Amino acid sequence: MPRVKRSTKRSDRRKKILKRASGYFLTKSKLYQAAQEAVERGLKFAYSGRKQKKRQFRSLWIVRINAACHANGISYSTFINGLKLAGNPLDRKVLADIAANDAAGFAALAGTAKSALADAKSPQSPHGKSAA
Repeated sequence: MPRVKRSTKRSDRRKKILKRASGYFLTKSKLYQAAQEAVERGLKFAYSGRKQKKRQFRSLWIVRINAACHANGISYSTFINGLKLAGNPLDRKVLADIAANDAAGFAALAGTAKSALADAKSPQSPHGKSAA
């Protein structure tokens, strides 16, 4: 059986881990075993962080939309319901951007939601046409 010397593959693998660990505190950036544990732990947090990022941004968008809704005299839940009844396809990311940068545009959307809710509350005949 031939003799195997692991110089390049082994050193390359170690270098890759130590490069990822650069900037870590004390031995975690210098000693291979400690660096490997720290890097694996960091990658685990990075994976879960990518999932949490989506939740946190959605939560932020909802807070921004809610603030703009209350400025226009409507609650967040009724606003979203009104937009769905009106058939508006805008998602929360776009709505939050409009709320932050275009107050007049958001006021128009709030008016659309209110009118859609008013139309939905008006009495209708069993055939789907309005009674009036």
